[in-house]
Amino acid sequence: MSLFRRGSQTAALLATTMFAGAVMLSASAQAQSTDNMQKLSNFQQTGASMEMETVPQTGPRAEAFKKTLAGIKLPDGFKIALYAIVPDAREMAVGPTTGAVFVGTRKSKVWAVTDRDKDRVADEVKVFAPSIQFKLPNGVCFSKDGFLFVAEQNRVLLFPAAEFFYEGPDVAAFEVVKQGELIPPSEESYNHTARVCRIGPDDKLYITLGQPFNVFAPEKYDLYKKNGIGGIVRMDRDGKNREVYAWGIRNSVGMDFNPKDKTLWFTDNQVDGMGDTIPPGELNRATKSGQTFGFPYFGGGSVRTVEYKDQTPPADSVPPQVEMEAHAADLGMTFYTGKQFPAKYQGGIFSVQHGSWNRTDPVGARVMFTTLNEDGTAAKTEPFAEGWLVNGEYLGRPASVAQLNDGSLLVADDTSGAIYRISYEK
Repeated sequence: MSLFRRGSQTAALLATTMFAGAVMLSASAQAQSTDNMQKLSNFQQTGASMEMETVPQTGPRAEAFKKTLAGIKLPDGFKIALYAIVPDAREMAVGPTTGAVFVGTRKSKVWAVTDRDKDRVADEVKVFAPSIQFKLPNGVCFSKDGFLFVAEQNRVLLFPAAEFFYEGPDVAAFEVVKQGELIPPSEESYNHTARVCRIGPDDKLYITLGQPFNVFAPEKYDLYKKNGIGGIVRMDRDGKNREVYAWGIRNSVGMDFNPKDKTLWFTDNQVDGMGDTIPPGELNRATKSGQTFGFPYFGGGSVRTVEYKDQTPPADSVPPQVEMEAHAADLGMTFYTGKQFPAKYQGGIFSVQHGSWNRTDPVGARVMFTTLNEDGTAAKTEPFAEGWLVNGEYLGRPASVAQLNDGSLLVADDTSGAIYRISYEK
């Protein structure tokens, strides 16, 4: 046998051994995480280290963020500043009592952000519930009575007292939807898996479920409609009585309820590959359960998809309230309920555009604002904060917005790994 052949066999054996070891390690970690969940749900300690991972908040990175923020354009009277350095920051949930901010990611961590002296700059950013192995925990949301929900790729967790017990590694945790039961495991994907959750005015849990394709094939239609994939599902806070609330949605990664009329609003990302200027992004309004919003027949707005152009769309398809610029990637949104901002902004919608990824001329990377008419419909949408896109380069990509308890606005940037705070002074 040649030396080359023996070397090849040795390398193959080594690779196989390393792969097997990695699989065994992953399985062991999964088992440990499951055991930890059982312990936490029984109010038992997991043995996790008290030395929890933290993120430095000073130094060169902080100074670099300040330089970028100096170029952000805002309406008169508004200012923007660095609130916290948070890796991969996406959806944010603000504790109703303490103001602690829990931040989801599309990775494997949830972060807890604390402003102890209430100077509106975070003092500490630390990992939340480190003994739990999260998988794409993008969706975080609070109920009015302080229960924190975390919507992962294919599981939903509940932390009843998160904002009071997050300082230590162990915090009471329960499964609202068990692993593998939010969607069929066969439909798990690396694409369009960022869930968003909200507790509605009916005290039920709402979760967005993006479908994983650009446009799904007809053979997926019935399965997806039944499970609410490509839609929004609703269930009791304990996971029971699940139903499909809205469907015909390509990939929504932002939603919120209008506190005035209780309607549900959500963003939706349009079909790719149809050109730079079509189809438009969407801001939608659901006024009741059971409505459908056009996809897969429409790729965005009134633009028909190639795959379903010969099929008749449902006659009752609900058109978007706002057609956004094509491929700007509209993500997180929130209704502004505070009093700090001028009257013009009170009751309106702040939403973000993450920024295009496959457009000849990049667009987006900004915060938008939408005013409403007296009847609750959308009136006008315009840029509110912009300047993260300079000469075709992204200096940051806003991913979500949330309102801090003092009425200021938080903007999460998952690309730069930061949260910014926009405030207003007369």
